[in-house]
Amino acid sequence: MNQYDPTSALNIFLVLPKAELHRHLEGSLRLATMLDIATQHGLTVPASMLRLSDMVQVGDKEPYTFSNFLDKFKTLRLFYRSPEVIERVTREAVEDAARDNVRYMELRFTPVALSRAERFPLHDVMDWVCTSARHTAEKFGITVKLIASVNRHESVDLAEQVAWLAADYQDKGIVGLDIAGNEAEFSGKPFAPIFREAKETGLKITVHAGEWGGPDNVREAIEVLGADRIGHGVRVMEDPNVVALAKERGTTFEVCVTSNYQSGVIAKLEDHPLPRMIDAGLKTTINTDDPSISRISLSTEVQMVENQFNLGIPQLKELTMNAVNAAFVSAEQKERLVALFQKGLE
Repeated sequence: MNQYDPTSALNIFLVLPKAELHRHLEGSLRLATMLDIATQHGLTVPASMLRLSDMVQVGDKEPYTFSNFLDKFKTLRLFYRSPEVIERVTREAVEDAARDNVRYMELRFTPVALSRAERFPLHDVMDWVCTSARHTAEKFGITVKLIASVNRHESVDLAEQVAWLAADYQDKGIVGLDIAGNEAEFSGKPFAPIFREAKETGLKITVHAGEWGGPDNVREAIEVLGADRIGHGVRVMEDPNVVALAKERGTTFEVCVTSNYQSGVIAKLEDHPLPRMIDAGLKTTINTDDPSISRISLSTEVQMVENQFNLGIPQLKELTMNAVNAAFVSAEQKERLVALFQKGLE
C-alpha cells in the first residue's frame, strides 16, 4: 500500500522541495548494500534480495505490530561491521534523500547501536557519520544536520557519554539530542539532567513520545526533558490539556504516518490523527521515520498523506514550511532556509 509507481502524479510530489526532521540512519539502508556487506563480511543472510527484504522491510501481508516492526532492526544491527560500512550507509542515506528532492534533512543516528557489532569507540562512530554526511551533502547540494539518539531502556551513563560527545561535535554537524526506545515501560525522567545540560551547551532537543505511551509522555517530554520537538506524538490528541500545552509552547510534531500504521500505533490508516492534529492548530510535519523498513520515500509519503486525507498542495506546502521553521539551525541559517523554500514552493 505504500509503494507508488513513478507516474506523473508522483512526479508532482517529487518536484516539490521537501524538508525532513525525522529519519533514522539505521532504518535507511539499501537492500543491495546489505547484500554487499553480507558478502564482504561473511554474514549469514539470505542471498536473494526478496528473501532479505522479508527480514528487514515490512511487507504488505505481515502483521502490523510493534514487535514485527522492531524485529527488522535485529537483522539490521548485524551490518555495521567496519568504518567503511558506516560511512557508506550514511553516504547513501543522504544521497537517497537528495535524489528525492529533500533539500533539508535532519538525520538521526544511534551511536551505541552503530558501535555495538564491533565495539567501536563512540567518538569514532560520530566521526565517521559526521564526515560522510558532510561530504555527501556538499556533493549533492542538500543541507544535512545530525541528531544523536539515545534509548530510554539503556543506561543513563551511556546516554551521558553520547550527550557530551554530541555537544563536542556541534561544529561537525550535530545539532540535537534525541531519546527513543520503549516509552511504555521506561520514563524519561532519569535522563532529565542530561538533557538540561545538553540544552545548555546549545544542542536542541527532540523526544520520541506519545507513540507507544499516552499523552502524559508528551507532557513529560515538554516539561521535564525540555523538548523543542516531539517525535511522533500522535497520542497527544487523547488529552486536550496536553494539546493546549503543546500549542502554548509552540512544540512541533514530527509525524510519521506510515510508520505509525505499520508498527501498530494505529489500527487503520484512515484513523490516523494527523488531520485532527492539524485542525487543532498543532505544528505538524511529514516524515519517513525508517524509509527502507517501510519501503517509502518522503515523496511517496507526502503523496499518500495527500491521497488519504485529501490535503491540497497549499496545505502540504504549509506542512513543509512548518518543518523548515522548526529546523535545528541558527537564526541566520533558518532565514536562508526559509527564503530558499519559499522560493522553491512558489
